[in-house]
Amino acid sequence: MLSRREILMAPAALLALRGAATAAGGKMTLALHQNTSSRAGFRGSLEGWAKAGVKQVELTNNLIDAFLKSDTLAAARRLVGDLGLTAVSGACGVNGLIEPNPNRAAALDSFRQRCEMWAELGIPRIYSTTATTIKPAPDDYKAAADNVREVAQIAAQFKLTAMFEFVRQSTFASTLPTILSITRAAAQPNLGPLFDFYHFWSGNNKLADLDTLRPGEIKHVHFQDVPDMPREMLDATTRFIPGEGVSPIDAMLGKLAEKGYDGALSVELFLPRFSDGDPFEMAREIKGKCEAVMRRAKVL
Repeated sequence: MLSRREILMAPAALLALRGAATAAGGKMTLALHQNTSSRAGFRGSLEGWAKAGVKQVELTNNLIDAFLKSDTLAAARRLVGDLGLTAVSGACGVNGLIEPNPNRAAALDSFRQRCEMWAELGIPRIYSTTATTIKPAPDDYKAAADNVREVAQIAAQFKLTAMFEFVRQSTFASTLPTILSITRAAAQPNLGPLFDFYHFWSGNNKLADLDTLRPGEIKHVHFQDVPDMPREMLDATTRFIPGEGVSPIDAMLGKLAEKGYDGALSVELFLPRFSDGDPFEMAREIKGKCEAVMRRAKVL
């Protein structure tokens, strides 16, 4: 029989165990997205980053395609491995997969080809964005669930996780609640949102939206900050290193950790000082600053 003291202590013990489980499940790793050093090319970006101590990378279709003009997929995979890097995700470069549109069949063919390439490269995740300028009708969102289900089923044939990144400028799916409603309706285990810090905080989202997440629902994360400037002046390039802007980075990381996210935080920046800069110097700066933020938020 339990003593009175043991009964009174039980709730506190359960809370402690729950907190420990959350903390353990909320540890994250740092990655760099190739858009951040796009001018250096496929080989140059990876070599510079590896020299700076980066271990995880996110590859992009345009840099891989440029590399393949003079080399092979096997050489690309070998380069990643020889540098001690792990490719955690990749952009497929195919739009028109989620919203109804007359070019969707061609987009699916392109997506299937990219899945085959990703599988050969050993990349476990593939993503598209929700970028579009269509004017949606209510029934389009019902069709979207069927559309992303089809995308996920194609990705599953290659043992890939399919993801959709909601982007702030999309006229169809620009917010976390909207993309969640679509991916949940599709109900595929290898499908989910790609959460982008910049698009979330600079767009029409609220911090409380993160409370609606289910454990394991977020499949991958892009990690950036929003500069202190009028939102009307923000565009695709105006992204800062996390901790240098006005986003509630610690709170957002905490929310993701509470929901059990324990994957990569992939830094994707577009300002010329990053994309045109020396990959080694940029990676060293980004790594130092981001890891300090991650330690402060207790997710590293």
